[in-house]
Amino acid sequence: MEGMQAPDQPILGALLTEARNPATEHLDELPTLAMLEVINDEDAKVAGAVRAELPQIARAIDEVAARFGRSGRLFYIGAGTSGRLGVLDASECPPTFSVSADLVQGLIAGGDSALRLSSEHSEDSPEEGARDLAAAKFAQDDTLVGIAASGRTPYVLGAIAHAKKLGALTVGLTCVPGSAISQAVDIPITPATGPEVLTGSTRLKAGTATKLVLNMLSTGVMVRTGATFGNLMVNVRPTNAKLVDRAHRIIAAATGCDMEGAARLLEEAGEDVKTAIVMQRLSLSREAAEARLAAVHGVLAKAL
Repeated sequence: MEGMQAPDQPILGALLTEARNPATEHLDELPTLAMLEVINDEDAKVAGAVRAELPQIARAIDEVAARFGRSGRLFYIGAGTSGRLGVLDASECPPTFSVSADLVQGLIAGGDSALRLSSEHSEDSPEEGARDLAAAKFAQDDTLVGIAASGRTPYVLGAIAHAKKLGALTVGLTCVPGSAISQAVDIPITPATGPEVLTGSTRLKAGTATKLVLNMLSTGVMVRTGATFGNLMVNVRPTNAKLVDRAHRIIAAATGCDMEGAARLLEEAGEDVKTAIVMQRLSLSREAAEARLAAVHGVLAKAL
């Protein structure tokens, strides 16, 4: 990918996310409560901006879920706040849905040290974005979600170009409709959150919109691929006291048994929530329940 050139970029100050917000021009002159009311009013606009993108988010979820069926993986890549939010969402998937840490991965410009210490210069290199994605062994059946509030980050554009050369699915999550990233990807998701409370500080409304969309993407894909039962996290790993209690409550809710019975079932099922539910609902032994789940790739609704 050496010699890669970033596409022509609009002047930064012309971007929607860099515009000055007239509602907050005198923010520092307001009493604290009034200041917070203004910030809250701006935050309230974010959900509507995300809602306008639901068709695109739904399309991305269905496409990613289909690729999971072909052993594909989901990658997030970004710089600064965008990169951190991607890494955060990826890191929550293994404990929430009991999936491999390889299934959903987050990459950030500057590497893991940039999660705590800013590495702004890293975001200016499209070659570095491509190299980081290649180093993660990104492949054709994988999906790349490039995240950049401005829609113009060279690091992300370089990664997208690499993914497209492989024939992989590309998704762009930005807050600037019509941006370079939106035009480069297969599925653009562009909640237009408008000028920030602090001019250009996209960790605010744009960051909130990004978190909302990433929540939807990962949760929606896991629902579509059978990691839940109704709204119950049946893939939960009972690895500490809080999660053991949650596992008991999930079993009780799914089977109608009491908490004491749920605790007994979890133990008999080898600490596996789905096995415990199948055992109780279908009056099966642990071995028979495990076999039934294995036959449907662990999807509880199918096993029942």
